[in-house]
Amino acid sequence: MNPRTRHALEFVLDNLVWFMLLFVLVVFSIFIPNYFQLGIFANIIEASSVLGVMSIGLALVIIAGHMDLSVESVAALSAMAVGILFCSSGIGMGVQLHPEWLMVPVSLLLALAVGGLIGAFNGFLVVKVKMSAFIITLASYIWVRGLVLVISGGRSAQDLAPAIRWFGIQRLIGLPLTAWIAIACFVVFSLIMAKTPFGRHLVMIGGNETATFRAGIRVNRNLVIAFVLAGAIAGLAGWLLAIRTSGATANLGVGLLFNAFAAVVIGGVSLKGGVGTLPGVYAGVLLLSAINTAINLMGLPANFTQVIHGLLVLAAVLLDAFKQTIRLRLA
Repeated sequence: MNPRTRHALEFVLDNLVWFMLLFVLVVFSIFIPNYFQLGIFANIIEASSVLGVMSIGLALVIIAGHMDLSVESVAALSAMAVGILFCSSGIGMGVQLHPEWLMVPVSLLLALAVGGLIGAFNGFLVVKVKMSAFIITLASYIWVRGLVLVISGGRSAQDLAPAIRWFGIQRLIGLPLTAWIAIACFVVFSLIMAKTPFGRHLVMIGGNETATFRAGIRVNRNLVIAFVLAGAIAGLAGWLLAIRTSGATANLGVGLLFNAFAAVVIGGVSLKGGVGTLPGVYAGVLLLSAINTAINLMGLPANFTQVIHGLLVLAAVLLDAFKQTIRLRLA
């Protein structure tokens, strides 16, 4: 095989999920009436904003060779904290700050702090106490969701302050600012993973933690930072979720964890750690959103969504094994 063919094949393997997304969009545009229009594509990007942000934090921890099952509940708790303080109906306290724009950074910092603290708690138990990340974050998934129920009493907070809700209403080039926030997060963290020592170290830790430690890299510190980032990013997803729904409910975000896992796996991140890129994860998020939009346009029952998502995850795992086989032959 000549170098040009080898390079082309490696490019296709590295960006396979983007080709899958393009193929799906072309097929849907041909066979589904009214699918091919800018409004639909804008809706796909907008609908993927919350899931996309949540998937970033999950991907960071998985690339580092661990697991975080708590991100969905963390997002719900962050959204509820913002809702209780800054909503004016239901259980909302209707807190007002002057000038009004101060409510934006304050609510955002609150959401990030809630998520970051839970992430730090998870990271401490996993890294310092040497407990299983699966068990610790599963426990956090349960107790954090329980805390949401306790704080809310099963009730909802409604009518988010207009100054915060503005981000979900105001549009730039056809997309709400919440979608641009999600895109910016992917760009920033993609650069961090590709261009900074921290990002490269996470990949190395996920590939071989023992060898990375022996190379003199501070494994524990990087892992704790990864868990804190995952929690804080989940808090940001909760903030966006509160904006999108103009409040918070006790069951807000239920099911997002499994969709985030699907997006991460479809995006090419290996659950074994050490493999994956955030642009691929974003393509996975968009692919799921494109399929959901197609199902809605065709008027199919919502149950079809879970079936298709499950089959996509299975296909992604099989494709990952197939790609590794090809890479071994290219080596």
